[in-house]
Amino acid sequence: MLCHTPDNLPPGAPLVVTLHGCGQGGAEYASGAGWTTLAKRHGFALVAPQQTAANNPNRCFNWFSRADVVRGQGEAASIASMVEWMIATQACDPKRVYVTGLSAGGAMTMAMLAAYPDLFDAGAVIAGLPYGAAENIMGAMSAMQRGDGRSSAALGAGIPRMANEGTPRLMIWHGQADNVVAPSNADAIARQWATAQGFAPLADDIVETEERAQYLWRAAGASQAFIDLNLIKGLGHGAPISTTGPDGVGVAGPFMLESGVSSTSEIAAFWNLVGEPEPLRRPFRDQTLSQARVAEDVVESPYASGPSGIGDQVLASLAGRVPSSVHDAIAKALRSAGLTK
Repeated sequence: MLCHTPDNLPPGAPLVVTLHGCGQGGAEYASGAGWTTLAKRHGFALVAPQQTAANNPNRCFNWFSRADVVRGQGEAASIASMVEWMIATQACDPKRVYVTGLSAGGAMTMAMLAAYPDLFDAGAVIAGLPYGAAENIMGAMSAMQRGDGRSSAALGAGIPRMANEGTPRLMIWHGQADNVVAPSNADAIARQWATAQGFAPLADDIVETEERAQYLWRAAGASQAFIDLNLIKGLGHGAPISTTGPDGVGVAGPFMLESGVSSTSEIAAFWNLVGEPEPLRRPFRDQTLSQARVAEDVVESPYASGPSGIGDQVLASLAGRVPSSVHDAIAKALRSAGLTK
């Protein structure tokens, strides 16, 4: 558990949990995405859980392990206990706790929202996957490459229901050129959370600008979106950040992609931690998309998946970092799943 509390943090301050991607560290992600900067500027606390090589050789959160993504068990319970410790010792506001993560951390964010909806006011997933998309490493590789093919009803039914649960709002970010985690996973996340919370799987509003397509689900009479899905055009696998200008935050680097769009700042605004969300522009309805989704129950996602080759990328990232016997075993599993030759 890594934590960051700015000087003179007032009692009742909000708390943000940041979950790093594979191969990253907790402090590296929190700083690179700009969360530590925003915490100092706006007065909130951070918790950055850090995966260990003992739990996962590539330091990924085990979002595909059932034992680690259900309430009261494994990594999910560990992260929840960190939140409870911060609330108790740093006097953070238990009603203003938020969670976000990138890639494997994004998938783990969905696990935290599903397992502990009463603990979080809102969340944000970047380049992640739906809850329950996989239950083993082969399934994880398949979901990353091909997306989650479950229908909207099946996706929503996969979210556990509990008494006195919360209804966290959700922001989703994904690069349309992501070739590590298929962009169709972003749509599946949105449909899963919408269906589980009683919304229609089809977005209420669609907004397109030069840099993104934005899909919004709203509750009747609500001023803010309940789900805000952003697909960034031309962006690969990583968090879109903007480091320039007086409001720039973060540090460009691996999986921290300078794009002129600050997902970090917009997430903080979506959570009402800073300022106001930027006004929406150019709303339109894509009737062709709407009809296709209704006709096929969105088993086929409207968003294009990234190119193949994820298995080869995984093997390349493991080369020289794990014993040859482990590397060979993973390669065999990937071939069996049809993810590499």
